[in-house]
Parts: sequence; C-alpha cells; structure tokens
Amino acid sequence: MVELISAGADVLRLNFSHGTRDEHAEMAARAREAAAEAGREIALMGDLPGPKLRVGEVPGGLMELRQGDPCRLTLREGDHDGTTIPVAWSGLPEAVKEGDAIYLADGKIRLRTLATSSESVETAVEVGGSLASHQGLNLPGADEALPGVGSADLTWVDFAVENGIDLLAVSFVRRSADLEVVAERLREREWDAPLIAKIEKERAAERAEEIVQAAGGVMIARGDLGIEVRLERVPLIQKRLLRLAGRYSKPSITATQMLASMVRSPQPTRAEVADVANAIYDGTDAVMLSEETAVGEHPVEAVRTMVRIATQTEPELPYASWLRRRTRREDRDVGDTVASGAVGAVAELGLAALVVPTQSGRTARLVSAHRPRVPVLALSPRIETVRRLNLLWGVACELHEQPENLNDLLDSCAHRARELGFAKPGDLIGITAGLPGHGLGTNLFEVQPVPAAS
Repeated sequence: MVELISAGADVLRLNFSHGTRDEHAEMAARAREAAAEAGREIALMGDLPGPKLRVGEVPGGLMELRQGDPCRLTLREGDHDGTTIPVAWSGLPEAVKEGDAIYLADGKIRLRTLATSSESVETAVEVGGSLASHQGLNLPGADEALPGVGSADLTWVDFAVENGIDLLAVSFVRRSADLEVVAERLREREWDAPLIAKIEKERAAERAEEIVQAAGGVMIARGDLGIEVRLERVPLIQKRLLRLAGRYSKPSITATQMLASMVRSPQPTRAEVADVANAIYDGTDAVMLSEETAVGEHPVEAVRTMVRIATQTEPELPYASWLRRRTRREDRDVGDTVASGAVGAVAELGLAALVVPTQSGRTARLVSAHRPRVPVLALSPRIETVRRLNLLWGVACELHEQPENLNDLLDSCAHRARELGFAKPGDLIGITAGLPGHGLGTNLFEVQPVPAAS
C-alpha cells in the first residue's frame, strides 16, 4: 500500500461485499499507516454491498456449467447437486418469467428461463463456464423487483462511521430515494461522508439526472452495467453520466476493467490506454482500478500506468470550452459564479495556482468542476475534508488552520502556496473562499502576489 500511494493512488476502496468487519477494520488501519509512511493523506472509500444477488455455496466451491445442460436455481437449503444452484433471495421465482435471461459470474455465464415454481427456476445453459460460490447473479430488466438498501447495508454504514471511512459508494442505486436511506443513517450518526452513487442498473441510467443531483458524486460501474444493458450502450451511458456530473459540479469516477489485462500482463493493451485517456478527456474526476490492484500481479505498475496516461492526456484537454459550457445551468448560485470567475482569471491574469481555504470542501468542488489549467491547493482545518478532496480533479489538499482575520487568511494562503511549491515568489495566485456571515457560500475572489521567504 505504501508503494501504491507513493505511485499516485489518491483513494483506496474497501469492497464490503467481500471480507469481514474485522478484516476491513485492519485494512483501514493499515491504509492509514501506509499513507503516513508515504507522507500523503489519502481517502478511504467504503463500497456498500447493496442488493447484489449472489449464488450460495456450490458443490465443491466450484462447478462447471456446459452449454445445453439443464440448471435449476433453488431457494431450498441443501437441495443442490451438479446441476442445481442455491440462491438466497426468495423473490427470484417472481422476478423472472419464461424466456428471460439470467447471468452468472459477472455475465460470463448465461442461462435461459424455462419455467418457475414457488421455490425454484428451471433454466437451460446457453453460455457455459465455471461458477464459484457467492458469485453474482444478474437479472436484466428486473430492477423494480430487487430489494433496496437493507439492514445489512446500514450495519456497514455504522462500520464506516466507526472507522472514519471518508466516502461511501452506494451500490445498485435505482432512484434518488435509495441514497436518502443511507444519508439518513449518516445524519443519525453525525457523519457527513459524501455518497457516491454507483450507476450499474438500466433504471439508474434512465434516472441518471435525478440521481446525480441527489448524490455527492457518481461512479460509472461498467461491470454490472455492461450486463444489465447491451454492451454497445455502455460508452454512450458513460459519456452522458460524465456530462451530467459536470453540469451539476459533482465528482465522477469511471470504473471497471480499465487496465484489466494488467491483472496478468506487465503492460496494458492499446485499447485500454485509449479507454483511460478517453474517460479523462470526457471529464472524469477519477479513474479506478479494481482487480488490477486487488488480485493482480502488477498492482504498482498499474497505478503508474494510470498516472502516465493522465499526465500525457491532461495538457490536451478542452479547458476553454469546459470553462464556457461544462457546468452551465439555470440555477447558478453565487458560489458557482465566483468559482467560474476564478478559473476564468487563470488564463487572463496568468495565475500560477488557485488556493481555496475551505471547511466542508464545497468551494474546492466548485472550482474543480470548472477544470482550471493550473493546480488547485485546498487548505482545510478538517482532516476529513483533506482526505475527501483527494477524489476531485486537479485538487491537492493540505491540513491548515485558518486565521479568523481576513488579511491573515489571505497572507497564509500565499505563504502556503510558496512553501508547498505551487507558486514561487513574484507569481500571482488566485484565492477564493466563502466568508462566514453572508449566507452566500463562496463569495470572495482575491488575487495575491506570492511573497519572498522571510
């Protein structure tokens, strides 16, 4: 983990679908230790299991399904053999009908429904393969029948609060109300972790705008999404989601199989490099590695590869058009307008950096959404904010006690920009912040020269 963080990983994800609470608590503690050793603050993102359907224990832990074979999905415990698979969800027989497709093992196996009864579903194997215990089961088109956020997810929310998890990804979101259940639990626990809505269902893609507005950010989770909708639609959905995230100034994550060949190979394919670069060019805040770093043979090199692709791509991004059009919408508030002006001043005044003193991180999010050409240095007295802002495009964040006096605050921002190498003496920097007492949010933009070291 020290090597991963040193190579450039800004956020580490804990997938709560796998592992125990004790294991994840130990992993979180190790991640904090690794970040301290690497000399960088990183964010931890907890990924809630959500209503993911999974098969139970299959005979011997692994079974082979062959094309043309009969296969029964059963709710009865102990009723399984070489052609029978246990499923814990009691709603399965009612959720499918004759002719429906059922996918197993992340879409690698396809079954066709022949008949249903109160306790089982009879199918035929159309595309065979190896099935392991607890692998996923997908029912395209059956979104409304699936359970929502349940008590098991809420216990993981409690775990996240108790262990200081910075961000929470909500799986299999279908509507904005799915996020509210988790948000209410966080309010009860007095923890303000942003919620990242994972878009991996067709219904979520259809309701993307309302979900993006309600969420703290969005993840395009292309694995399950590519099973739930036709594969050729995934790139179009991805582009639309990235546009929506930009419109509403919400951070976005593009995920799944970005450098999948690096699970085994020390180098990615050309198509994977193009995929990562295109996601960045379309405006994603983050690109996420999954199995490449979880079980892959070359985890550190996968992160370094991501960094090289991003470094090569970012100078060519359409900054001018993004400033004019990326976040334009009818309900612009004062903070959004000030942030836009600050980013516009970068080119006009030749600013070396933008410095954003912030408590909650909102100002940094608004500035980042306009995609300035120069680095954004966010300064916050809250360690939680410092860590969470790692998700944002172009933002570096440092712990910083903010003086109450405005002149002292501005001076301290200029000094920190110089000390941290964001600007040199004589450079101009922009400082934008929200001053308390006005109820306007971000309402200040100041241009300051960077002083010489005293």
